Amino acid sequence: MPDLKQFPWGHPRRFNSYTEHIRQTFGGRMQKVVVDAGFTCPNRDGTKGVGGCTYCNNDAFNPSYCNPVEPLHYQIAKGIEFHTVRYRRAAKYLVYFQPYSNTYAPLPRLKELYEKALEYPGVAGLVIGTRPDCIDDPTLEYLKQLSEKYFIQVEYGVESCFDITLERINRQHGFALSEQIIRKTHAMGISTGAHFIFGLPGESYDQMLSTAATISSLPLDTIKFHQLQIVGGTMMERDFREHPADFHQFNLEGYIGFIVRFIEQLNPAVVIERFSGEIPPRFMEPLPTAVAGTVTNAGQATSVMPQPQRWGLIRYDAVLRLIEKELESQDTWQGKYYQI
Repeated sequence: MPDLKQFPWGHPRRFNSYTEHIRQTFGGRMQKVVVDAGFTCPNRDGTKGVGGCTYCNNDAFNPSYCNPVEPLHYQIAKGIEFHTVRYRRAAKYLVYFQPYSNTYAPLPRLKELYEKALEYPGVAGLVIGTRPDCIDDPTLEYLKQLSEKYFIQVEYGVESCFDITLERINRQHGFALSEQIIRKTHAMGISTGAHFIFGLPGESYDQMLSTAATISSLPLDTIKFHQLQIVGGTMMERDFREHPADFHQFNLEGYIGFIVRFIEQLNPAVVIERFSGEIPPRFMEPLPTAVAGTVTNAGQATSVMPQPQRWGLIRYDAVLRLIEKELESQDTWQGKYYQI
């Protein structure tokens, strides 16, 4: 076992932590402030499809202070005010263009939005969430120029390494495009992140675990992992109701065990931002829809609907502590079994 202070990432936590990476890189905490600039998506406006990805409901993760009808500076100010209460040590901020596809607009419009955000006092850079099919060479060239003065990161929603999964969840692009764009973005010197979901329909435990090698081969600076959360009113909810056996659902204990196995095989150079996600309680109400089967109750047939596995109101910080406790208990760490 290596000296805990001599992990390749230079701190004693058992994974390459984003929080520690930011602190080491910038000398202190930088807090993300989410803004909604009113973007849409080619998978919603009819350019490629309609309805969006089957799991998507942006309201489930959009902070309350985000509203696309409000001016950008107003949203940034409200976001900083919101986070000042919880993160008093944050000296600088990253404006996080998160909802939908935040490079899906003509370049002049992107320049207007990005530069307006960067001029706000205390803002040190941008994190731009988008799809790999919503960015082009002129936009990348512009972001490369910005990155010479500010911290700029592009975060791609990839979700799965399997094309059959991407088709089922209505992504309207394959994994090869994600790989191509990730490599191009990184080659231009722009910090490159990606997002993946564990538990998508049709993927087994072993298939998900096998993607550690694929992801490790990508030139990613940062990564986020989320467990699949089935939100009411989405197409994913209907798919779950009709085909519950297709979903590998993680309970909390099972997910922690999976994450430990996964990151043991993950490239230690990749900074991990998140291991799981959470949604507001109002999106965790019982999901109505069709009957999936029956059970006998005192001789009577009773309707039974499959219910998605949920972790109640447990917050991410609590999940993270459990993951770190399990890493310590098993005396393991990110990249322990990584093979180049």
